[in-house]
Amino acid sequence: MALRFETLRGPAPHPWLPALARLRIAVFREWPYRYEGDEAYEARYLRAYAEGEGAAAFVAFDGETPVGAATCEPMTQTHEEVREAFLAAGRDPAEYCYFGESLLLPAWRGQGAGVRFFTLREAHALSLGLRRVTFCGVRRDSQDPRRPAGYTPLDAFWRKRGYTPCPGLSCTMSWREIGAAEETPHSLDFWERHLP
Repeated sequence: MALRFETLRGPAPHPWLPALARLRIAVFREWPYRYEGDEAYEARYLRAYAEGEGAAAFVAFDGETPVGAATCEPMTQTHEEVREAFLAAGRDPAEYCYFGESLLLPAWRGQGAGVRFFTLREAHALSLGLRRVTFCGVRRDSQDPRRPAGYTPLDAFWRKRGYTPCPGLSCTMSWREIGAAEETPHSLDFWERHLP
């Protein structure tokens, strides 16, 4: 069955926040994030994409069930850690659209949804007058013994979409990993593209 994509802005994401929170928890439990999520926190986090001016959530539905989602918003509205990293590097956050999560349950991967999410977010950035787009991904040691056999990083996919790494540009965010009692800091590296 083909996925149906909806763009949710303003109050439209509100009814879907619990389902999207569960989706974030399910996908980010996987390597490389190993995130131990909490539905109440996730719903609060996602509310920013329902209330922030210029923010949007793009949801992939199988029938009436959300199986994937991606978010974006002007960088001026996003996480302080992201804005501070760009300011410290001498870059103006007002020039960027920040791409938050891109989530897709395993059964629907490899069918073009990831490409569609990037296309939708890029079009949204352009509609805001923002030609610079960026996102970050967690940095993990390729020799980490917890890394699943056969894991393929998304670097090649991102490069194919026209994104390049930002050398030396990273931020630190903290979360609780699976089985951990406390949050620990994690380094995330930025990728960017200048849209035509």
